Amino acid sequence: MSTTNPTAAAAPAGKFAKDPAVDRALVHSIRDGMAYSISAGGGETYFSAFALFIGATAPEVALLTTLPPFAGALAQPLSAWAGRYLSRKTIVLLGVAIQALTWLPILALPYLVPTDAVTALLVLFVLYQGASNFAAPQWTSLMRDLVPDRRRGRYFGQRTRLTTMASFAALVACGAILHELSSSGETALGFVSVFAIAFLARVVSFYHLGFLYERAEPGTSPVEIHLRHWWDGVKKSGAVGFTIYFILMNLAVGIASPFFAVYMLRDLEFSYLEFTATTAASVLVQFLTLNTWGRIADVYGNRAILIVTSMALPVVPVLWLASSSFFYLLAAQAVSGLAWAGFTLSSGNLLYDLVPRSRRAEYVAIHNVGNAGCVFLGAMVGALLATVLPAREPFFGGIAHASNLLYLFALSGVVRGILAALVVRRVRELRKPRRAISAPALVLRVTGFNAMLGLLYEFIGRTPPAADERPAGRAERLIGAPSRQASELREPSSGRGAGE
Repeated sequence: MSTTNPTAAAAPAGKFAKDPAVDRALVHSIRDGMAYSISAGGGETYFSAFALFIGATAPEVALLTTLPPFAGALAQPLSAWAGRYLSRKTIVLLGVAIQALTWLPILALPYLVPTDAVTALLVLFVLYQGASNFAAPQWTSLMRDLVPDRRRGRYFGQRTRLTTMASFAALVACGAILHELSSSGETALGFVSVFAIAFLARVVSFYHLGFLYERAEPGTSPVEIHLRHWWDGVKKSGAVGFTIYFILMNLAVGIASPFFAVYMLRDLEFSYLEFTATTAASVLVQFLTLNTWGRIADVYGNRAILIVTSMALPVVPVLWLASSSFFYLLAAQAVSGLAWAGFTLSSGNLLYDLVPRSRRAEYVAIHNVGNAGCVFLGAMVGALLATVLPAREPFFGGIAHASNLLYLFALSGVVRGILAALVVRRVRELRKPRRAISAPALVLRVTGFNAMLGLLYEFIGRTPPAADERPAGRAERLIGAPSRQASELREPSSGRGAGE
């Protein structure tokens, strides 16, 4: 794109980078992310609901939601190979264009293939995910080059916060459309309308991606795949250990993640409106907390966040065992949103930091293939167990039809807990944090208890005259001075579905 483009010239220069071309690209990247989030929040969110509508069983839903990402991830090594001949920007635009066009046969599926729609949907999902994964490594590599290191946490925190807001708005709007048309007996038309919105949003995303800035000429992108060179470049960085932990955690997540939508729509018999509200609760909390997570990452580092949120992830699926109450599940989703917001942001930033620049595209490809493969493996384990386990009711508050999916939620939580306890502390971080913080203090800060306890301490501390003379106790050392720590977070510094 020309630097004299009048639309681009309207971007506020210097907001994210000193170079105007880079700054313009980063501004449009936020807009691209928001448009894509509308496509994902308004379209991809309802893939499982659509599969159930056309007659898919629970194991088939698991296959539809995990096999396409795994098969599509195999396009990432192809993307790295194509980088030898095409610019990264060209590859990104090609992948996004194909993905946008895939929405058209998906939205027409109920009318084109009414008898064998599940098989056709599987093929289209594979194409959809393949196109996305073809673009992903090159986009990641480009963004790593564009975002200044000292502003990475804050930039991606702000970007993810805005994209989450867009995803939330699209999720709610499309859920309302689907609910209204379903209530009128036009469920098929509801899905067509939702997927048409997703298609148009991805087209807008494609437009903004046209403003990506790349200095390298076609053919100069260093993304050749040579296994020995790749291994030599990353084995000392800590990236391999991080990837092993990340993909194993997602294997544990995959045991349960495809089945939350099935549980709500099939077993709890939620309406589309209730399903939308439950899903949106997690997205809303992510929106409210991502900016805080980004600021904490800039000051205290990403490893601390990864450790704390990894300890929270095992709790998320286990909460679903307690009750089937709609309002209780809204609260459970709030916990899910808080944990996944921090985990996603910190793990993404660590991947940026740990992978050497010259090997980034190929390593991201291999990382994502391994991750998608583990999610698929976990889902297949869950699908197998779902065919043999007996049904049971939640501990508090029964449902119309007992569900064997609750066992999968419990198993996923146990495996997550084992991994978090044994592996997460082995993850390294290359950049030294500006401030050190303990895990308990970080929990207090994120939940807001830090400020409340600090005020309580100040109030109590003024009562006895000798209070200020006492040595600080363990709780005071962990909490620290609220005003000082809050000011540190304000100092200038140089992006899941239901139940997961």
